[in-house]
Amino acid sequence: MNFLELTRARFSVRNYTDRLVEPEKLDYIFECVRMAPSAVNYQPWRFAVVTDPERLAALKTAYPREWIQTAPCIIVACANHEESWHRKSDGKDHADIDLGIAVEHLCLAAAEQGLGTCWVCNFDVPRCREVMQLPENLEPVALIPLGYPADPSVAEKKRKVPAELFL
Repeated sequence: MNFLELTRARFSVRNYTDRLVEPEKLDYIFECVRMAPSAVNYQPWRFAVVTDPERLAALKTAYPREWIQTAPCIIVACANHEESWHRKSDGKDHADIDLGIAVEHLCLAAAEQGLGTCWVCNFDVPRCREVMQLPENLEPVALIPLGYPADPSVAEKKRKVPAELFL
């Protein structure tokens, strides 16, 4: 599959089978994440893989939507603002940009492996922090449910035409 085919194959999955993700697939995905570029190569991210049923159930309370209950794994993507590059001219923190690049590497690698993901950013951050017992320097930015899609068919994506996107 070429890169364009991969980007077309990746979609937001909101219903998963109960099949567990194989450790070798997780290893592959995280090697792809490790290769993600970041500003000044600081790699200001940390990822927590949650598969333990008790902790997974607790984490799911941070995003109380019915569909997430089907996810056999959730990855908590965290930014470390103390490790990130800050632009000299205005102090802009690039942690979220760097983490976004790494998370999309994760999502594309998962799609290549036949797995589904969905970015979840509208979650209860204090609850997530509590469940994950995160230190103050790590900000949970996104929850990424990961698993085998219950319906692997890809719906046609609605995207703007190039003329609307490029100046």
